[in-house]
Amino acid sequence: MPSFTPQLPIAYGNHQEAISSPRLKGWHAHIYFNDLTEQTAQRVINDIALEITDLRQGQLHRKLVGPHPCWSCQLYFKPHLLSDVVTWLTFNRKGLTILFHPISGNDLLDHKDRVFWMGDVKDLNLENL
Repeated sequence: MPSFTPQLPIAYGNHQEAISSPRLKGWHAHIYFNDLTEQTAQRVINDIALEITDLRQGQLHRKLVGPHPCWSCQLYFKPHLLSDVVTWLTFNRKGLTILFHPISGNDLLDHKDRVFWMGDVKDLNLENL
């Protein structure tokens, strides 16, 4: 019988890079909105702040900020809250698009290779990092 050695997927293509990456400092969730969905975004942000009190809310930006192609509001939270935030937003995002990325100290990799989305995936303007 032939032997089989399972191969684990490597998240960033280079196992050594993943092993030696900086310590995770936290996470951002960027909630995207526009004129038509701004009130919905504000409700979602207010509601999650009531449920998960350890996260910090940024401004509702009615302009493009950084690499984000839409108006947005940033939520910041510690690594141990990722599961709680993702679960809550999975059931309560009300159709809004949300970008998640870690905060590792490497903004380009965090926004390019280490992101995940809820809703429509958008193209980020990585030149603005």
